[in-house]
Amino acid sequence: MQTPRTKLAEIDPVWSRISAEAEAAVASEPLLGGMVHAGILHHRTLEDALAFRMASKLASADMSDQLLREIIDTAYENDPSLADAARADLVAVYERDPACHRLMQPLLYFKGFQALQSYRIGHWLWREGRHDLAYYFQMRVSEIFGVDIHPAARIGKGIMIDHAHSIVIGETAVVGDNVSMLHSVTLGGTGKEDDDRHPKIGCGVLIGAGAKVLGNIRVGDCSRIAAGSVVLEDVPAKKTVAGVPARIVGEAGCSQPSVSMDQLLGVRGGRDD
Repeated sequence: MQTPRTKLAEIDPVWSRISAEAEAAVASEPLLGGMVHAGILHHRTLEDALAFRMASKLASADMSDQLLREIIDTAYENDPSLADAARADLVAVYERDPACHRLMQPLLYFKGFQALQSYRIGHWLWREGRHDLAYYFQMRVSEIFGVDIHPAARIGKGIMIDHAHSIVIGETAVVGDNVSMLHSVTLGGTGKEDDDRHPKIGCGVLIGAGAKVLGNIRVGDCSRIAAGSVVLEDVPAKKTVAGVPARIVGEAGCSQPSVSMDQLLGVRGGRDD
């Protein structure tokens, strides 16, 4: 006879694998048993585990974990695309981050992934017109994870934010699917404009550590922004830009820079595959 967990595993291979990894982790390190059971093995779905993790991380004297859990559960129940994006983000981290060896790691340990899923709940609240509650999520994500994403920003799926220290994404920023960015990236404005003032990042873009992309400019699909660059003008698709201010220094070097994660300029710019 199938258990509910077995039935869910058959239709959700991602959750099935995470559950198996969690059981192996407890067997190899019993001292983590309480945390792993609370974070993974006590839950029937990835959505349940995500809601528990975010609620426990973002709770404060202002709002309890129980109340936050109810909010997050409601978001997942009403918008299945949130869970779809979470799965895509999870796989993106696993495939692109050489420090990630198991799917359970981002869920339990990686603040970039956890901050991004928390932003997604805040963005759902923003779209529902619950702006003050969305601002609460933004505040707590900034305080807990050191990541400041305005809840009105629009971010696609399959996103990897590596290390995630000091990430800033402004209110009118747009980030396409399958983007990778490293720590200290800013997608910001250039002054006190009060309209559409933040960057539009295409799909498949790689943004290196410390890069600043400023103003209502467009970064084309499958381009690369070198670490430490300051980008003030549009970037064509499939190009590499570097410097302060950034200039085009060559081709992107491969068809999917965000997946290859090759940040070296010049002859080792990656393969065209």
